[in-house]
Amino acid sequence: MINTRRLTIGLGFTQTLAWATTYYIPATMSGPASGDLGVSRAMLVGGFSVGLLVCGAASPLVGRWIETRGGRNVLIAAPLITALGLAGLAITPDVVGWYFAWAIIGIGMAMGLYDAAFGTIGRLLGSGARSSIVGVTMMAGFASTVGWPSGTYLVAELGWRWTLAVFALVQLLLILPVVLTCVPRIGQVPEVTSSTRGFAECLPEPPPHAFFWLASYFTVRSAMNSAVFVHLLVLMQGLGFTLAASVAAAAMIGPSQVGARVIDWYFGRNLSPMQAAIYGAAVLPIAVFALLLGFPAPIFALGFGGSNGLFTISRGTLPLYLFGPSGYATRVGLLARPAMIASAVAPTLFAPVVAALPAMWVMAIMGALGVLAFGCLWMLRR
Repeated sequence: MINTRRLTIGLGFTQTLAWATTYYIPATMSGPASGDLGVSRAMLVGGFSVGLLVCGAASPLVGRWIETRGGRNVLIAAPLITALGLAGLAITPDVVGWYFAWAIIGIGMAMGLYDAAFGTIGRLLGSGARSSIVGVTMMAGFASTVGWPSGTYLVAELGWRWTLAVFALVQLLLILPVVLTCVPRIGQVPEVTSSTRGFAECLPEPPPHAFFWLASYFTVRSAMNSAVFVHLLVLMQGLGFTLAASVAAAAMIGPSQVGARVIDWYFGRNLSPMQAAIYGAAVLPIAVFALLLGFPAPIFALGFGGSNGLFTISRGTLPLYLFGPSGYATRVGLLARPAMIASAVAPTLFAPVVAALPAMWVMAIMGALGVLAFGCLWMLRR
């Protein structure tokens, strides 16, 4: 018998630390490291993009492994590989080593972040995975709250190399033991029946284009989210907000993500995953255009954060709802590839756009992308 509560709390804890010690590193480490390594900060951020590209390329293979053999061994290997990559960052003498270490971390992220955790949960719990997925994302929504302040403090006290060494120890001494304790060894592949399929009540099989629209939705949203997170402060100041007001608004995004997940936790049972995803997707362009119409910056932050919080949940719940538990982990891995690649390249592609166009026009483009993502989801609903 699987202890669902222990699984949820354990993976929520490990996901919080895993994201905090990988995805949020560039914001706190790239500046200090660039001075020591003698390269620009943009060059070091490029290493992070390499990590995301490797993560996206490896995700389908990780998904197939979880589908056939379960996710426990994958989640055990993830902190070992990630710790190796973090140690590589800590001791690298040049930018070549920096990029190579990020490639190793990319493999660890493919094996240890949301997609691997969702695949493991779906493999173990089948159609009952939704509440566990929501619980994990609700806890992990505080990753930025942990990662940015702790990274900033440790870099100031210890330097960036020793901070990365501490993060490597977090992988080995905190994440690894919790995975060993909380993730069961194996789960049987749930039988696909009409009661475990979202579409089965009205269709014998999802239409063949369903996967395309779902992948398109995830890819467009991932690209937009990544670009917004990197360029948000510059864009808001371009709209006339002070730096202090921009930072204060940006700080509200994390709590609003968690707030949306809490709402989904308590009230989402009355909505299908498709309905919850549609509501979340609709909020994003509304929040962008509200900002352009002169509404206060916190309105945008709350809308963007809430929409992104529900988007993260939908990454785990929509494939399960649409296609059922059979093949779920494989499908999540396949969906992760284009989304992760889009996350890697979007900030770089948007950088010249942000530099060349007024902030209002750039935000209008972001709003249009939000409408496009909503359209993909609407076509999927039809």
